Amino acid sequence: MSFDRELLKGSTSLLILRLLSERDMYGYEIIQEAARRSDNVFEFREGTLYPALHLMHKRGYLRSEWRVGETGKQRKYYGLTAAGRKAARRGEEDWILFTKTVNAILAKAKP
Repeated sequence: MSFDRELLKGSTSLLILRLLSERDMYGYEIIQEAARRSDNVFEFREGTLYPALHLMHKRGYLRSEWRVGETGKQRKYYGLTAAGRKAARRGEEDWILFTKTVNAILAKAKP
């Protein structure tokens, strides 16, 4: 399924925060999980994901640490800080209000 990628720009951080609210993940794992859950509609590119991760880390929403992955390879894992959890909750509340409002406008008027 294809859609206007501009729609994803404003929700990238929220989606990443939501995924990381469940467990720590490394970058490629975030990409895979977003694709899996969205039936491959959301396919983050590294050029989108890593700048977003760095910005959220700079804002204090994420912590990171190097760990040895299941394959024995070093991977940088990201997890939420308390500020990140708060930002995730606030983002979800904002998203619910936003989609409710957009859906109200898009709904066909009743005759």
